[in-house]
Parts: sequence; structure tokens; C-alpha cells
Amino acid sequence: MNRITIANKNPSLKVPALVLEGVRQLALRDIELPLGVGHGQVKIAIHTVGICGSDVHYYTHGKIGPFVVHEPMVLGHEAAGTIVEVGAGVTHLHAGDRVCMEPGIPDPFSRAARLGIYNVDPSVRFWATPPVHGCLTPHVVHPAQYTYRLPDNVSFAEGAMVEPLAVGLQAVEKAAIMAGDTGVVIGAGPIGLMTALAALAGGCSRVVVADLQTGKLDVAAKFDGLIPVNVRETPLKAVIQELTGGWGADVVFEASGSVKAYEGLGDLLRPRGKAILIGMPVEPVAFDVSALMTKELRLETVFRYAHQYDRAMTMLGAGQINLNPLVSETFAFKDSVRAFERAAEGRPQDVKLQIRVAG
Repeated sequence: MNRITIANKNPSLKVPALVLEGVRQLALRDIELPLGVGHGQVKIAIHTVGICGSDVHYYTHGKIGPFVVHEPMVLGHEAAGTIVEVGAGVTHLHAGDRVCMEPGIPDPFSRAARLGIYNVDPSVRFWATPPVHGCLTPHVVHPAQYTYRLPDNVSFAEGAMVEPLAVGLQAVEKAAIMAGDTGVVIGAGPIGLMTALAALAGGCSRVVVADLQTGKLDVAAKFDGLIPVNVRETPLKAVIQELTGGWGADVVFEASGSVKAYEGLGDLLRPRGKAILIGMPVEPVAFDVSALMTKELRLETVFRYAHQYDRAMTMLGAGQINLNPLVSETFAFKDSVRAFERAAEGRPQDVKLQIRVAG
């Protein structure tokens, strides 16, 4: 079975890659991967790959929900690089183009894909989700349809963060923000901070970013329009009440996945406000449905994204969002194992760690 592209007849080559062998077992070694370029595909020399929380979870636990690592798997799904070969039928991309890649490939004939909601297609093949190999390897083959040219002023580092940015854009689309809205983001990790920046670009006049870790909040403080709040020291509800004259926030994005974040979530919102749920709790969450109903609050959920990459390219190219300050450290490919060990530590000041595969 091909583990990088949908095609099943690609010739395989032994190439170096960061391979997850088991729980807390990583190896930078050669592995056989399919690298023949078929119709509608492109071959990309990987430059930069971001380490995502899901990558780390597979490393530390060997599974996420129903997705279990049963055999060696190449990690990584946030990537940018340069096209080195173009397959037949591809006309909008060329060798030498700097690109980023959407890691989830749906079945184009599925009902979900036809409805435009391919992010919830049960048959989607997503990089570094068992049994599909990821992109922490020098070259990958990918469908041109899900490969996007980077604007000239967008770095490879930013290109490798388009994937988590797309999650934030999906959340902002669900929020239907109005100009001048006050937003709140709970959780100052990569997804939370990118959601906050997307909310500002989407019309919020200010976004409160709440977290327990001072290091991450210090990163949020670098951006105009973001208001960091350490909830160990200051009740979030009090901050929102003061900012809005007791009315409440227009939209709250829950990006932490913490069960405790749901306690009093409705108290942060104005009547008919919206809560957008991004972080996935690992335990059941209790809701006071009556409290939500008396304010006619709206709940929306987010799972990955659909049709957000083009928007991300436009916004980054126009300078509406600057992702470079979110990169905490970049590791060489030869230090990939050390990079994951660092990510698993969960240092408070770390937002996004990246691995530079090229160079």
C-alpha cells in the first residue's frame, strides 16, 4: 500500500526518514517509500517541517483515539518545500516552485468531498496518521491539487505553519466574525495563537488570549491586538467583563482541549454569542444546557479544515498575518530525534518547533 499518495503503482526507494518505531522509540533511518511521480502529482524536496501536537502524541502514546501505530511510520504533516518534478497533466505548478502541501487527501468521489466538507470524509488519507506515512523525509510525492505555491515574501518556516493556520481559519469562518467583535482564545499553543491572529485578520478589534503558561503568553504579547491573560493570576471572566462593560465576548475559541476550560464557558459570552470548539478533550465534558439556552448561545465545532489553504496564501502574502514570531527553535534534520524529545518536554516558552530537512 502506498503511504504517501493515493496512487498504488509508484516505484519505491529506500530513503532517510524520521520513523516512529514504537512508543518513545524514534529512529532516523532508511525506509522504503513510494516516490514515482504519477499523473496529477508533483515531487517535492522538503525544506521545513513543523512538529505538531499530534506527532508528539503518537511519539509519547502510540495512538490517538482509534488511530493506532501498529508498524513503523514516518512522522510529520506540516511542511513546505520546492517542487523538483511535475507529473503528466499538471499545468499550474512547475519545477522550482516553492510550495506547501495540504496533508489530508480525501476520496474525490465521496459524498463529503462532493459537498465540500472533505475534512470530515471518513476515507481521507492524512499524513502521519496510521497507516499513512508523513513527510519528515527529503522528498515526497503529492497530488498537485493539494499543493499550493507560496507567495515570494512568505518563508519556508511560515509555509510549514499554513497547516495549523488553516485550522484557525476554519474556526474563524465558523465564528462569522463581525467587524469590531471582541474575541477570546483559551489556550496559547500554536493553534490557539494562530486562531487569535486569524480572528484579528477576520475582523475582531481585540482578542484576549488566556493560558496558564507565561512563556506562551509572552509570545502573544508581541502582537498588536492580542491581550494575554494568565488565568493562574487573573480570573478570565473578570477581564472580559471589564473590557466589554459587563456585556461579554462576541466569540470564544476553545483551543486548549482542557476539560476545565469548559467550566463557565458560557459566562464569558454575551447573549447570542458563539463558542467555537477546537481543542479535543480527552475526557467527557459536562454542559449546563439551560444556561446556554437562556442566552441563546451557539456552539460550533472544528475538525481540521476545508478550502482554507488558498485563503491562507492570500493573507500571508498580503502581510495580514505574520507567523515567524511563533517559531521557538529550528532543528537540523540530523537532530530530529532530539527535536521530538524537546517537544515532548512541553517547555512553557515553546510554541512551534520546526525541523529543517534541506541544507
